[in-house]
Amino acid sequence: MRDAPAPALALPGLTAGQTLARGVCRHLLALDFATVTELVPVPGLRVDVMALGPRGEVWVVECKSGRADFAADRKWQGYLEWCDRFFFAVDAAFPTDLLPAGTGLILADGHDAEILRMGAEAPLAPARRRATVQRFARHAALRLMALRDPAAPGLS
Repeated sequence: MRDAPAPALALPGLTAGQTLARGVCRHLLALDFATVTELVPVPGLRVDVMALGPRGEVWVVECKSGRADFAADRKWQGYLEWCDRFFFAVDAAFPTDLLPAGTGLILADGHDAEILRMGAEAPLAPARRRATVQRFARHAALRLMALRDPAAPGLS
Protein backbone atom coordinates (compact mmCIF):
# COMPACT_ATOMS: atom_id res chain seq x y z
CA MET A 1 0.00 0.00 0.00
CA ARG A 2 1.17 3.54 -0.57
CA ASP A 3 2.85 5.26 2.40
CA ALA A 4 0.11 7.84 2.96
CA PRO A 5 -3.17 6.66 1.45
CA ALA A 6 -5.66 9.32 0.53
CA PRO A 7 -9.27 9.14 1.66
CA ALA A 8 -11.33 6.79 -0.50
CA LEU A 9 -12.35 9.19 -3.17
CA ALA A 10 -14.40 7.23 -5.64
CA LEU A 11 -12.64 6.23 -8.82
CA PRO A 12 -14.43 7.19 -12.04
CA GLY A 13 -17.49 4.99 -12.48
CA LEU A 14 -17.31 3.58 -8.93
CA THR A 15 -18.87 4.57 -5.63
CA ALA A 16 -16.61 5.14 -2.61
CA GLY A 17 -17.52 1.67 -1.30
CA GLN A 18 -16.75 0.05 -4.65
CA THR A 19 -13.44 1.89 -4.71
CA LEU A 20 -12.54 0.41 -1.32
CA ALA A 21 -13.65 -3.05 -2.49
CA ARG A 22 -11.38 -2.74 -5.53
CA GLY A 23 -8.33 -2.10 -3.36
CA VAL A 24 -9.31 -4.90 -0.98
CA CYS A 25 -9.73 -7.38 -3.84
CA ARG A 26 -6.33 -6.44 -5.27
CA HIS A 27 -4.64 -6.94 -1.91
CA LEU A 28 -6.37 -10.25 -1.23
CA LEU A 29 -5.41 -11.50 -4.68
CA ALA A 30 -1.77 -10.84 -3.74
CA LEU A 31 -2.41 -13.10 -0.70
CA ASP A 32 -3.74 -15.83 -3.06
CA PHE A 33 -7.42 -15.26 -2.24
CA ALA A 34 -10.09 -15.31 -4.95
CA THR A 35 -12.73 -12.65 -4.39
CA VAL A 36 -16.26 -11.83 -5.46
CA THR A 37 -18.18 -8.67 -4.71
CA GLU A 38 -21.80 -8.11 -3.78
CA LEU A 39 -22.54 -11.76 -2.98
CA VAL A 40 -25.92 -12.54 -1.40
CA PRO A 41 -25.46 -15.42 1.10
CA VAL A 42 -29.19 -15.35 2.00
CA PRO A 43 -32.00 -12.99 1.04
CA GLY A 44 -31.64 -9.69 2.88
CA LEU A 45 -27.84 -9.78 3.17
CA ARG A 46 -25.32 -8.61 0.56
CA VAL A 47 -21.62 -9.04 1.32
CA ASP A 48 -19.36 -6.33 -0.13
CA VAL A 49 -16.41 -8.72 -0.62
CA MET A 50 -16.22 -12.45 0.01
CA ALA A 51 -12.81 -14.04 -0.31
CA LEU A 52 -11.89 -17.70 -0.66
CA GLY A 53 -8.37 -18.50 0.49
CA PRO A 54 -5.86 -21.07 -0.72
CA ARG A 55 -6.75 -23.45 2.14
CA GLY A 56 -10.51 -22.99 1.74
CA GLU A 57 -10.86 -20.24 4.34
CA VAL A 58 -13.75 -17.83 3.81
CA TRP A 59 -13.38 -14.16 4.70
CA VAL A 60 -16.01 -11.43 4.50
CA VAL A 61 -15.05 -7.77 4.13
CA GLU A 62 -17.58 -4.99 4.70
CA CYS A 63 -16.47 -1.72 3.08
CA LYS A 64 -17.39 1.46 4.95
CA SER A 65 -16.90 4.77 3.17
CA GLY A 66 -17.50 6.96 6.21
CA ARG A 67 -19.03 7.42 9.65
CA ALA A 68 -22.58 7.78 8.29
CA ASP A 69 -22.22 4.58 6.21
CA PHE A 70 -21.10 2.66 9.31
CA ALA A 71 -23.83 4.16 11.56
CA ALA A 72 -26.55 3.24 9.04
CA ASP A 73 -25.43 -0.41 8.79
CA ARG A 74 -27.65 -2.70 10.86
CA LYS A 75 -26.80 -5.91 9.01
CA TRP A 76 -23.06 -6.53 9.38
CA GLN A 77 -23.44 -8.92 12.33
CA GLY A 78 -25.52 -11.17 10.08
CA TYR A 79 -22.43 -11.73 7.95
CA LEU A 80 -20.48 -13.36 10.80
CA GLU A 81 -22.16 -16.75 10.35
CA TRP A 82 -21.02 -16.84 6.70
CA CYS A 83 -17.25 -16.57 7.20
CA ASP A 84 -14.21 -17.77 9.13
CA ARG A 85 -13.01 -14.16 9.59
CA PHE A 86 -14.76 -10.81 9.27
CA PHE A 87 -13.17 -7.46 8.41
CA PHE A 88 -14.16 -3.85 7.95
CA ALA A 89 -12.35 -2.03 5.15
CA VAL A 90 -12.06 1.73 5.54
CA ASP A 91 -10.02 4.59 4.15
CA ALA A 92 -7.33 6.53 5.98
CA ALA A 93 -9.77 9.24 7.11
CA PHE A 94 -12.22 6.82 8.79
CA PRO A 95 -12.44 7.05 12.62
CA THR A 96 -11.42 3.45 13.34
CA ASP A 97 -12.30 3.73 17.04
CA LEU A 98 -15.95 3.31 15.93
CA LEU A 99 -15.30 -0.24 14.76
CA PRO A 100 -16.15 -3.10 17.13
CA ALA A 101 -13.34 -4.98 18.88
CA GLY A 102 -12.78 -8.47 17.51
CA THR A 103 -13.44 -7.46 13.93
CA GLY A 104 -10.65 -7.27 11.41
CA LEU A 105 -9.48 -3.96 10.04
CA ILE A 106 -8.27 -3.27 6.51
CA LEU A 107 -7.03 0.12 5.39
CA ALA A 108 -7.80 0.52 1.69
CA ASP A 109 -7.94 2.84 -1.26
CA GLY A 110 -8.75 2.17 -4.89
CA HIS A 111 -5.32 0.74 -5.65
CA ASP A 112 -4.37 -1.50 -2.73
CA ALA A 113 -5.04 -2.29 0.90
CA GLU A 114 -3.29 -3.36 4.08
CA ILE A 115 -4.57 -5.65 6.83
CA LEU A 116 -4.02 -3.77 10.08
CA ARG A 117 -5.84 -6.21 12.35
CA MET A 118 -6.95 -9.79 11.73
CA GLY A 119 -10.55 -10.57 12.53
CA ALA A 120 -11.21 -13.17 15.21
CA GLU A 121 -11.29 -16.67 13.77
CA ALA A 122 -14.63 -18.48 13.99
CA PRO A 123 -14.40 -21.53 11.70
CA LEU A 124 -17.49 -22.36 9.69
CA ALA A 125 -19.23 -25.68 10.32
CA PRO A 126 -18.56 -28.13 7.45
CA ALA A 127 -22.12 -27.97 6.06
CA ARG A 128 -22.13 -24.15 6.17
CA ARG A 129 -18.68 -24.04 4.52
CA ARG A 130 -19.89 -26.30 1.71
CA ALA A 131 -23.00 -24.17 1.12
CA THR A 132 -20.98 -20.94 1.26
CA VAL A 133 -18.31 -22.14 -1.15
CA GLN A 134 -21.03 -23.36 -3.52
CA ARG A 135 -22.72 -19.92 -3.43
CA PHE A 136 -19.33 -18.31 -4.04
CA ALA A 137 -18.67 -20.56 -7.05
CA ARG A 138 -22.12 -20.01 -8.58
CA HIS A 139 -21.86 -16.25 -8.05
CA ALA A 140 -18.45 -16.14 -9.72
CA ALA A 141 -19.56 -18.37 -12.61
CA LEU A 142 -22.69 -16.31 -13.26
CA ARG A 143 -20.65 -13.08 -13.20
CA LEU A 144 -18.25 -14.55 -15.75
CA MET A 145 -21.13 -15.71 -17.93
CA ALA A 146 -22.69 -12.23 -17.78
CA LEU A 147 -19.42 -10.72 -18.97
CA ARG A 148 -19.19 -13.15 -21.87
CA ASP A 149 -22.85 -12.97 -22.86
CA PRO A 150 -24.69 -10.05 -21.23
CA ALA A 151 -27.89 -10.80 -23.18
CA ALA A 152 -28.10 -14.45 -22.07
CA PRO A 153 -31.61 -15.42 -20.95
CA GLY A 154 -31.93 -15.73 -17.18
CA LEU A 155 -29.13 -13.31 -16.29
CA SER A 156 -30.03 -10.10 -14.57
